[in-house]
Formats: sequence, structure tokens, C-alpha cells
Amino acid sequence: MQSFGTIAIMGGGSWATAIAKMMLEKTDSIYWYMRRQDRIEDFQRLSHNPAYLTGVHFDVDRIHFSTDINEVIEHSNSLIWVTPSPYLKPHLKKLKVRLRDKFNITAIKGIVPDENLVCSEFFHQIYNVPDENLAVLAGPSHAEEVALGRLTYLTVGCADMEKAQAFAELMASDYVKTTTSRDVIGIEYASVLKNVYAIAAGICRGLKYGDNFQAVLMANCVQEMNRFLATVHPIQRSIFESVYMGDLIVTGYSQFSRNRIFGTMIGQGYSVKSAQIEMEMIAEGYFGTKCMKEINAHLHVNMPILDAVYNILYEHISPNVEIKLLTDSFR
Repeated sequence: MQSFGTIAIMGGGSWATAIAKMMLEKTDSIYWYMRRQDRIEDFQRLSHNPAYLTGVHFDVDRIHFSTDINEVIEHSNSLIWVTPSPYLKPHLKKLKVRLRDKFNITAIKGIVPDENLVCSEFFHQIYNVPDENLAVLAGPSHAEEVALGRLTYLTVGCADMEKAQAFAELMASDYVKTTTSRDVIGIEYASVLKNVYAIAAGICRGLKYGDNFQAVLMANCVQEMNRFLATVHPIQRSIFESVYMGDLIVTGYSQFSRNRIFGTMIGQGYSVKSAQIEMEMIAEGYFGTKCMKEINAHLHVNMPILDAVYNILYEHISPNVEIKLLTDSFR
């Protein structure tokens, strides 16, 4: 049986907190890297994350907290990365220990800005982590529902299927069902795109488009995602699996989706900056939209929904104008 040794959670947000909850149900203790010492002190005092999923209580005696990324990595064998993608590089600038010998699982649903790489590519190219030590954790899984113990389906992707299966078994519980895949790159790009499409869904909601159009929008998002994945990583896959289409649907429709909320505010007339300030949370799709637009400039995939979201967010084109153009092109 594959052993993952000491496991570390790298990040302090809502999804990191939900994953920590799952890990502590299956392991004796974990390391937990957080950026802010005051947040750690409040967590230890309150026995819950003071900023996210405050209803989830932890036995803090089983958690080794630290703001020192090198200390956490040095004492851990497996690292679950859950930092927002725009902040990954700044965290890693402090790195002094090697990542390549650790099992790195990315649960980050974003692209590393400037590099325009999904996280597994980033760890592989910049930190020389071999493919067999890289995995992705994804699927329709809002942290809020995981915290409530609601039934959730997760996919573990890894080139080493023995590790993928073993980690999937580690994640599984009475409310978490797991499966495996070799499609690490495809899953990561799908995770980025579904955030972009959730912004589009939110914009349409803010503009008062109804459920009929939202269904047509989601159908076209599935087709657009499939075109891109077939170009960027042409392997045999079914876009209808939960890790692709399921994650897209839940992010596009759920009340917990921060990308949908962000898009709704844009559709209602908020500026990008004012929406970001009011949300007080990271909408990964905002950064993902720009990165995907730049990546697709080299691939030339037909992606009108991505283009529309980019034009609204970065070119300041009227949401009414852009979405009207989409409605004329859909069937």
C-alpha cells in the first residue's frame, strides 16, 4: 500500500480548510502552512479557521501550524497546494528546500500568472518535480458543502496510477466518493475554464437573462471547453465526466460559486475593482480569463465565450453588447 507520510496543507482559504478536515479524518496529524501568524493564533485559540468555514471545528493539537514554508515542506512528505494561483509564485520565492522529492498534489483551480502554466506544468518546469510526483485534485466540490458533509465526488489525476488510486482511497469517506484519471493537464485546464464560464453565467444573471438562456450558455461552454482540451492536450477523454462537465455546472449555477457571484456583480454594473473589493475573496476566473486568452492567442481555438468575458473584464466593453453577440451565435 502506497504511503504518503506526513501530509501538509499549503494555504489557508476555504478549500484548504475543507481539505484539512478531510485529511484529519484519515490521518493522525498534519502540517498546515499559512501566511499570517495572527490567523494561526486565532485558529489555535478558537479551534476553527477564523476567516473561512468557521463552523468546522478542529482538534488543533493534531495540527502543526507554521508561517515558514520551508519548515512545513521539510517536515512533510506530501504537499497539498491550495493557495490562490496569483499568490503561488510569491510564496515559492521563499523556498529553500527541494520540491522534487515530495508528492505534490495541486488543488489550485487556476493558472500561474506571467508563466501562463497550469500548476503541474509550473512545478514540473520550474522546480523539476517529476510527473510521478505530481497530482491534481478536482471535481464539483464547493468547500461549503464538504464542510457540511454533503455527498461530493472528487477525481485524483496522476501519471502514476498506483499513486492516484492510493491517494483517492485516502480521500474517500462516507460523503466523499473518489475516482482516478491520467489526464492531469486536461483536468487542470478544465478547472480554469469552468471559472471563466461561471463568470459568464454570473454576468448573464446580472443582466437578467433567465434559466432558458443559462442552459444554452452552459451547453456552449461544454463544447468550447472540449474544443480547447482536444487542442491543448489531445488524449481520449469524455468531457461528460464529473471532473469536467460536473465541475463546470456546479460552478456556473451554485450559490457558493464566487466566480458566479463576481460575474453577477459585473452584469449588475459594478466595475471589476469595486466587485473585487466588495467580495473580499479571490475569484480565480478573473486571472484565469487573461491567462487563457494569452494561451489561446497561440492555439487559435474558437472560444467566443472566453473572448466575451475577456472583453468585458479587460477591455471594458459593455456586458450588454458582448452577451448580445453571444446570443446571436448560439444555437
